[in-house]
This record gives sequence, structure tokens and C-alpha cells, in this order.
Amino acid sequence: MSLLAVGISHQTAPVTLLEQVAMNADDTVKTLHELLDSEHVSEALVLATCNRVEIFAEVDRFHGGVTDVSRVLARHAGAGVEELSPYVTVHYEDQAIGHLCVVAAGLDSMVVGETQVLGQLRAAYALAQAEGAIGRELHPITQRALRVGKRVHSETGIDKAGASLVSVALDRVTDRIGDLAGRPVLVVGAGSMGALAATTLARRGAAVTVTSRTPATALRLADAVGGRAADLDDLAGELADADVLVTCTGATGTVIGTDVVGTAMTGRTRPLVVVDLALPRDVDAAVGTMPDVHVVDLAMLQGERAARPGEPVAGSVAADDIAAAHALVELETSLLRAERQAAAVAPTVSALRSQAADVVDAELLRLSSRLPDLDARARAEIARTVRRVVDKLLHEPTVRVKELASAPGDTDYAGALRALFGLGLDADTSGKLADAVTVDASTTTTLDQLTDRDVS
Repeated sequence: MSLLAVGISHQTAPVTLLEQVAMNADDTVKTLHELLDSEHVSEALVLATCNRVEIFAEVDRFHGGVTDVSRVLARHAGAGVEELSPYVTVHYEDQAIGHLCVVAAGLDSMVVGETQVLGQLRAAYALAQAEGAIGRELHPITQRALRVGKRVHSETGIDKAGASLVSVALDRVTDRIGDLAGRPVLVVGAGSMGALAATTLARRGAAVTVTSRTPATALRLADAVGGRAADLDDLAGELADADVLVTCTGATGTVIGTDVVGTAMTGRTRPLVVVDLALPRDVDAAVGTMPDVHVVDLAMLQGERAARPGEPVAGSVAADDIAAAHALVELETSLLRAERQAAAVAPTVSALRSQAADVVDAELLRLSSRLPDLDARARAEIARTVRRVVDKLLHEPTVRVKELASAPGDTDYAGALRALFGLGLDADTSGKLADAVTVDASTTTTLDQLTDRDVS
């Protein structure tokens, strides 16, 4: 079995495509079961955020796994594999593990160092567990990624410069209208992103009003941040009194159109800033063309990042903090790599020792038949001596194969041991090895760099 990561993120795809592949909780559950029902996937985890949809899967074949996962992703997006392929990245084995850890640490986020993705990964892991999609392979990998993310944020200074997407977007609001203290802000949506937005706004001194399709949820959030709850049916009226609208619902269609904004803007002379953090977007694109209405959305933030490659949207992150974070990721992933490789060798070592024990037992039985008059004490001493000799002969190769398997490099020491001692290779393992040689485990590629046969 091998780990495969296939996904679309803000690093390679425009926001319009991210909207197309966005998943809610129900979509994620459906996708998990589609993956498990496919031919080559045995375990799966789906990380769906506003900036990425990535599938981490344990597969028995590289090419077969890529085909299965890419087809499921394309079906969800309502597109063909060929249409998505230029934007889909593929990571394999060690690089897949490293990528998951980098993501968990916030180093691959639109806002470098943000912490929200760590919670989103934790939630994705819990959902995959609840759906029976996580097993003995993905469990330690995801646990290690969560540990990496936590260590990076607690042991480096990346949090000082890293900020949530909400904070960055609100910084753009203050650039436009000034300090938010005392200003009326309407938050539409009371999910995790809405809660983060409302909390951040309250800390900045804004007068927060929360509205949601679920009034009870809106009321709880409003009480928690010292704001008030409003009826979603009175959206235009509430918006007329607001200086800022922050919207982040889980709706699949437009929530706020030009009609609502037009009604809210009637008779007012001050501008309105709209922050749309939803994916798919909540606000009709035409709203941005209306007089005195300014829109901050994910496409705008993505454009800022593209204009400053290598820099986070939030500004300058200290190079030492970034280096320290990457060093922690490398340390933890190397430890996990060693553990996985040692675990992969364990069945071979066990098989070798079992074979040796069988040989010893057979020879002792033969000795017993040849020397039936041998007394029990002598027979026991001979048995102990033979077993001791075999143990000493096996000790060095079994210890060394574990050490070598944990060291960097692509040499299959366990396979060599199986071949030398005639332990045999089952059909599945042989097929995996034959398949794996076609792809470097350290390679990150895109679907359109694979052959048509691989994903057709």
C-alpha cells in the first residue's frame, strides 16, 4: 500500500475552479464513500477548505489510485478529468506525507502561518473516522500531521506574522474605511468561519450583528461575542445600517444579490464594504460594480498573493520563523518515514524468524528419529544450542535491515532479504513494486503530466 495525495488548491487553481470543486459536509461524506468503493483505494481523508480540496488516500497501485481519485474529484466538480488536470497536483509517498504536514502547519495557506487549517484537518480526520474511512495506514500519518501543525504554532514565531484569512480580509476593510471600532458590521453565517469572523470583529471593537438560516445558532454566536442576532428575512434592512458586511455561509448558490444590496444602498451616502469569504461565493459578482460598494473576496486575496510570489498575503513573515517551521516539518516527517519503513520491514523479519524456527524444529525432529536413545537432558541441551546459533546468525541481518530501511534512500532492503532467504513475494506486493518503479516517490506532479492512459 502507498500514500497518494491528489488535490486542487489556491496554489494552482483560480477561485472560479475552487468554487466548482468546493465541498460541504454532505459532499465530503459522499466523496469518502465513493473513494472507498473504488478499485484501488482502501483508506481516504478529504480536506475541504475555502482554499483547497485535497484527497489523501492509501492505494494499492499508483496509477490505479490516481485514476480512481481523479475520477471521483472530477465527478464531484461536474467536469472531465482532462478539464481539471492542469490544476490538480499529485504527491506520492514521502512527498504526500510531507505535503500534508506542510498544509497542517499553515505553510501552504494563502495566509502563511494561519491556524484555521489545523482545525479543519482535525475535523476532516474526525469525519473520516466516523465514516470508517481511516485505518492503520492513514491514522498515524494524520496524527503526525496534526502534531506537526501544533508544534509549528507553539514552538516557532510563525503565529506572530501569520493571520487568519478573516484578519487579512478585515485589514483590507480598514485600508478602505479606517478603524472598525464602533462601526456596525453584519455577519451572515454562523458556522466556523462566521464564528471566527464575529470573534475577530468583536476584538477589533466592531458592533457585531449576526444572522443565519438557523436563528438559534445566530443567537448563540451573537451572545458569545457581545453582539446581537437578527432575522435573515430582514437582510436588506440590516444591511442598510451596516458599514461592513462579512458573509461566509455554506450555501451552494448566491445569497446576496444586487437587489438586496441595491435596496440597502438606497438613500445612504456612506460606502459599504462587502467581505465575501464563502466558497462558492455568497455575493453576486455584479455587486462589486455598484456605486459606493467595495468587495473583498478570495479572488482579490489570491490576486495579491500572485502579485507577490513567495510572500504571505498578510505581509512579511520573518525568514527565520519560516525556516524554523520547515525544519520542524522535516524532522517530524523524517521520523514518521523511519517508523513506516521499519513497520514495513517487520513482516519480513517475522517471516524470516518463523522460517528459521520451522527449520530448527524439523531438524530436531529428524535428530530425535535418528538418535532415539538420546536422553532428555542431552536432547534439551542440543535444542537450546541449535536455537542459540540460529538466533545469533539472524540477529545481525534483522537488526541491520531495520536500520537500513529507516535510512534515506529507495533501496528495498526487505525485498532483498525476502529474495535471499526465499521468503517469496505475493502477487500484490510484486505488483506494487512493479508499479512503484514508474514514479519517483519524491515527485510532485500534475495530472496533465501523466499519460492519458493513467487517468482516462
